[in-house]
Amino acid sequence: MPTNPVAVITGASSGIGSTLALLLAKEGTTVVLAARRKEKLEQVTRRITQAGGKALAVRCDVTVSEDAEELIHYTVQECGRIDILVNNAGRGNFASVEDTTDDMIERMFNVNVFALWYTTRPALRYMRQQGNGHIINIASMAGKFGYPFNSAYVAAKHACIGFTHALRLELVGTGINASVVCPSGVLTEWATVTEGGPMLPLFAEAAPIAKAIARDMGITLPEIEGVLPVDVVAKKILACLFHPVAEVYTHSGSKEFAVLAAQNREEAEHRYLPIALAERQVYERLKHPKGNTPGSHHKGAV
Repeated sequence: MPTNPVAVITGASSGIGSTLALLLAKEGTTVVLAARRKEKLEQVTRRITQAGGKALAVRCDVTVSEDAEELIHYTVQECGRIDILVNNAGRGNFASVEDTTDDMIERMFNVNVFALWYTTRPALRYMRQQGNGHIINIASMAGKFGYPFNSAYVAAKHACIGFTHALRLELVGTGINASVVCPSGVLTEWATVTEGGPMLPLFAEAAPIAKAIARDMGITLPEIEGVLPVDVVAKKILACLFHPVAEVYTHSGSKEFAVLAAQNREEAEHRYLPIALAERQVYERLKHPKGNTPGSHHKGAV
């Protein structure tokens, strides 16, 4: 990275985004924090400035292309350049395919996919002029494997990974890097604010059931590291900025499972089968407690 770099981080009001901003500021990076929740952004900004760092808070809805583009232009206007763009804004959904409404699909792709173009296009214009830069897109292990009961999010994160891979090849020889991060469970508010209701109860209640099913079926569950503190994950993303790689796997065992899924989908699904069966059991109890059939497919249904 250049001396005194400038970074834009979307979804920076909490979780991975705010923690990464604090780490970057300690390294001497000027951070521009973007999110819809201005009060939370300002809290993060104060923490950074009180620690001697440089930070700006910008209220921005990255699902609106004009807002996202203005964020990038404002950054260059105020800071003179943009060296790092972290597309971290995102949200999950909690619904089976049958319970997923048209509105859910649209919102999942607006924030997790379409926003990637809205911020990256204007950022690239400046990075090409500079001859350097780094774009980091925060995807998920859901972009590598089809976890059940959040298909719209899974599809969106698969798209995020595909976007990054295509971008990397477009940028060959330009001095600009692009990386995608594939976290597994992180200790943030993600699972409590998923659209369609909190997903945390599904994970918590299905875990012991899945272990019992696995024992009965003689299946070895995927060996992926459990939920990690957000600072551990943010430090691994920070390392990628100093030593760029194509893909960042933040949890031990996750890369191995992603490779297995790519090479032998049936075996990966077999390993995951007890979890899928347990989650189906819990999902039906949570979502259809009286044996109701899945909700309407009509736009806006909940």
